[in-house]
Amino acid sequence: MSGSTQHLPGIREMLTRLISQPSISSASAEWDYSNEPVVRTLAEWLEPMGFQVELLEVPGMPGKYNMIATLGSGPGGLVLSGHTDTVPFDDKRWQSDPFTLTERDDRWYGLGTCDMKGFFPLAIEAARAFVGKDLKQPLIILATADEESSMNGARALAEAGRPKARYAVIGEPTGLKPVRMHKGIMMERLVFEGQSGHSSDPSLGRNAMEGMHEALGELLALRSGWQAKYSNPNFKVQVPTLNLGCIHGGDNPNRICARCELHFDLRPLPGMDMDGLRQEILHKLQPLAKSRELRMEFEPLFDGVPPFETPADAELVRACEKLTGHTAEAVAFATEAPWLQKLGLETLVMGPGHIDQAHQPDEYLELSQLDPAVRILKGLIKEFCL
Repeated sequence: MSGSTQHLPGIREMLTRLISQPSISSASAEWDYSNEPVVRTLAEWLEPMGFQVELLEVPGMPGKYNMIATLGSGPGGLVLSGHTDTVPFDDKRWQSDPFTLTERDDRWYGLGTCDMKGFFPLAIEAARAFVGKDLKQPLIILATADEESSMNGARALAEAGRPKARYAVIGEPTGLKPVRMHKGIMMERLVFEGQSGHSSDPSLGRNAMEGMHEALGELLALRSGWQAKYSNPNFKVQVPTLNLGCIHGGDNPNRICARCELHFDLRPLPGMDMDGLRQEILHKLQPLAKSRELRMEFEPLFDGVPPFETPADAELVRACEKLTGHTAEAVAFATEAPWLQKLGLETLVMGPGHIDQAHQPDEYLELSQLDPAVRILKGLIKEFCL
């Protein structure tokens, strides 16, 4: 195995460069950036180490790329995965330039330091120790696009059936504690359309707001039923949740409401099927709309993230628990883990930094996390690649 790390920059230099390259992903076009500079920078560092690097454009998303970098070969192997994009920011709330790595208070500040560009220099530093060694199974560094907005990078990989390996660790900020499960996220849109008319005579119209009132009752009854049926003590909030987020309807007190729209979110536990939940909702609401002669629309606001769970006795879970000294836990935030799991990878979420620093002004990564992260990642490479 060839490759040299002689001229590879250090962790700080690598992160400085990654932070300086804006790679925001957003549903709003004015905020959305290409991530191509970031993946090409990673390729520039990985290829001299002997990694075979592929850049894969995400179908239908010009300027968005996934990167698969592979060291060694074999039927199994370990994937160290991270997303290259960040959320938007409000520069008025930052004490320093979000695109300049700034050190103060034993922390590195910058947009993406914690969530999650900081993972890549640490993974590369860990991999450096294995360049030139005879790997029995491949080490793959995976970089994805658009996790913070659509997760279309991970979706595209799952549809393409790549990468192929046996284990995957996603370096989201968990304080270096292994995470083996999270809830899913569904955001749904419900619209009723009826007929406006003068409020003095209800027979002149069909009131969409009254239909929505009845629908709200059905949704809350479904929530109660799901919470009675499903519970998982690993989560702080042990039951699935349904939040009625925003509602708009009508235009005047003396007109029958012709249109009412509701947006709500639903967070299913592992073991709950998102398509099945939508069918249960439709089963309750379609007869209601029909009986009131209302036209109904029901659709996702985005494709959603399925719940995720890896068994407590999985080999990767045991290895990460041994290396970190922490029992694997559950978190409330969602990740790309379900799509790596669809590829047949035993998957776990674990990385430096803390989720409460993510998506915040003055995002930072504590320097105390750097050495432990590299040590843990080296341990995983040794366990699953040598």
